[in-house]
Amino acid sequence: MAAPSGSLVAAVLAHSGRLDKEDLGTRIGRLSRRVEDLKGEVCNMINKKYNEFLPSMQSAEELVARVEALSGSVELLKAGIENEVQRDLTIAVAEFTELKQQLERDSLVLSVLKKLQEFDAAIKEHNTALLEKKYVVAAQQLQKARSSLKALESRRGFELKILKALSTELTVQTQNMLYQLGEEWQKLAVWKLPPAKESGLEAAARSELHLRTAPPQEEEVSGPPLASVLQAFALLGELQAKLKTFGQLLLKHILKPLVSYPSLQPLTEEHSDVFILRFSPQEPALDPCSPVELFGKIRLVFEVLHKYLLNVPLEQAGGQAEQGRLTLAELLGELIWEELSDCLIHNCLVESIPASSSELEHYTEVIKATEDFEKALKEMKFLKGDMTELLRYARNVNSHFANKKCQEVIVAARSLMTSEIHNTVKITPESSMALPKLPAPRAGAHFSTQRAAEAAAEAVGRLGAEPRLSRHTFALPPCRVSASVQQLMELAYHTLLEATASTDQCCVQLFYSVRNIFQLFYDVVPTYHRENLLKFPQLAAIHHNNCMYLAHHLLTLGHQFSYHLTNILCDGAATFVDLVPGFRRLGMECFLAQMRVQKGEILERLSSARNFSNLDDEDNFCAATKAVRQVLHQLKRLGKVWQDVLPVNVYCKAMGTLLNTALSEMVTRIAALEDISAEDADRLYSLCRTMLEEGPQVFTPLPEEESNKKYQEEVPVYVQRWMTFKELMLILQANLQEIVDQWADGKGPLAAEFSAAEVKSLIRALFQNTERRAAALARIK
Repeated sequence: MAAPSGSLVAAVLAHSGRLDKEDLGTRIGRLSRRVEDLKGEVCNMINKKYNEFLPSMQSAEELVARVEALSGSVELLKAGIENEVQRDLTIAVAEFTELKQQLERDSLVLSVLKKLQEFDAAIKEHNTALLEKKYVVAAQQLQKARSSLKALESRRGFELKILKALSTELTVQTQNMLYQLGEEWQKLAVWKLPPAKESGLEAAARSELHLRTAPPQEEEVSGPPLASVLQAFALLGELQAKLKTFGQLLLKHILKPLVSYPSLQPLTEEHSDVFILRFSPQEPALDPCSPVELFGKIRLVFEVLHKYLLNVPLEQAGGQAEQGRLTLAELLGELIWEELSDCLIHNCLVESIPASSSELEHYTEVIKATEDFEKALKEMKFLKGDMTELLRYARNVNSHFANKKCQEVIVAARSLMTSEIHNTVKITPESSMALPKLPAPRAGAHFSTQRAAEAAAEAVGRLGAEPRLSRHTFALPPCRVSASVQQLMELAYHTLLEATASTDQCCVQLFYSVRNIFQLFYDVVPTYHRENLLKFPQLAAIHHNNCMYLAHHLLTLGHQFSYHLTNILCDGAATFVDLVPGFRRLGMECFLAQMRVQKGEILERLSSARNFSNLDDEDNFCAATKAVRQVLHQLKRLGKVWQDVLPVNVYCKAMGTLLNTALSEMVTRIAALEDISAEDADRLYSLCRTMLEEGPQVFTPLPEEESNKKYQEEVPVYVQRWMTFKELMLILQANLQEIVDQWADGKGPLAAEFSAAEVKSLIRALFQNTERRAAALARIK
């Protein structure tokens, strides 16, 4: 308390510095008294607080003593628990665990015994029901026994040796029941079939199916016999196998024969205890069975089978709604419908597709019959709602018609392409192919047609005063083509005519089928007839004409039909002009290949002439004469072979080219001789005269001899080296002066055909070395 008092005094003194010295002592005394009073108050307060704290501290000390005593008691209790209670508790837990395990073992044994008892009871009830021919009850008891055995086998860590015996017993009982059910099934559904070696209509007509509709009088079974047997099969999981076998027999001996043999008629006989399905033989039918008639036959078969066999629920009625059951008809339908529908489509509906677009209108009867057939099968639950393969195929008749028509067209075209080429017909401007009468243009093409007609009329008006071309100006020259190619072209025209009356999709398909015909010709004919085209000159000429004939028609084929096809093809797509260059090239390449063969033969024959040298030797002269005769014979034979086949201009060019080859080879070989005696010259001249006289005779393009004289006189036009050959003959018989005159300082006819070097070479070979020869050689320059 001294520090505050001193501070307070100092503060007071500091404050009282302004007071008078007289009051200072008074005030200091007063303050000192005040300080003493404060000290007394503080001491009193401290004493009061201490008096109040002392009982609390005493109480706390008492509590601490009590806690320490209680802690000691706890320690003693803990030690007691650890020593005595924990030991007793461990013993109790061990006893509880043992009791629990014993309870589980007892429960497991009890459940196993219960399942064994259920298995035994089920087997006993099964045997009882089986003796009474209650097949559904017997099958259900086997199912119970099987479930009990599965429950026993699923127990882990608990295996009994008896389980193997129980499994064996269950298998024996199941097989025994399946055998008995099989015996019953064979009595209920009896097939009477012909021997396996027999086949055909007579064998099919002898097939019968017998279904027992009532049990014998001495037997008593619950429910219809078929239903009881089939439900038992279903419960045992063997129904599908049995029904699959039945379905295959039904397909093989009932349904498929109805499709394959239109004369078969299904016949039903109903007796008191059996129903018989067999065939009634009739006169064999030549035409395939119509879909309407066939669907009626098959529908009759399914109706009677549904009545006596297929309308069987495969589940017991207890606890299940009627609409939730699976019937035998549904199961059989799942097993055989796919194969049956494929058979009906490929052997009936495919055959019923119309052959022409005019018959498509009557196909609605087939579609309606297909709808009724599938509707009846769905009502009998043989078909499900989503199975409409037959109906989809029938309704898609336009596409199938187009596919069938295209396939028939391609098959017919390929048959024509692989037929013999040498069967020909004469083509003249007067005997041009009669074009089919086209229908009116389709909608949308009228304006274009009218505009084209107006433009043509205007052009005709402008040309009215000018000279007109012959109507045969653009006609194919007279020639012979294969009859098969003419038929191929007729096929193309009639197919396009068919396309004009078809739907848009069918029209497009048929149009491109026609294009495929010509593309197929381009690929097939040269390959299929390759050897003959190289071996026989006439066939090569005919093939050349065939290609030109097709190219000639392809120029205008698309234009003739462009305004009568679908609008998709009217915008420039309906054309065949792009194929024309390929066909022309194909014909030319084939004929040129044959020309190369003939040229090779001519050169080969002339190679045996021993270079036309030393003809004063009789052997050499005979060899040369023979070679010339063979060449002429070859040319005459070709002239006869190509006569009236090739167009006249092509014929003359071809014969002129070959004759020119022979003459050119003779000129080359004779001009190359270094020494020609007078006798050699005479004999060479005689050989050349033979070629000169008989060469024109090979030009016989027409059968009439009188008509060929014109072309024989025009030989120089077609034989490039004809005049060269004549000048060579002149040199062989002329003297030096005549040769010089013919040369005429390089301006005469001889100079037009031979070079100066060739003429000098011939002079040196023909004449001896004299001054006259030297003078003549000097003037040849």
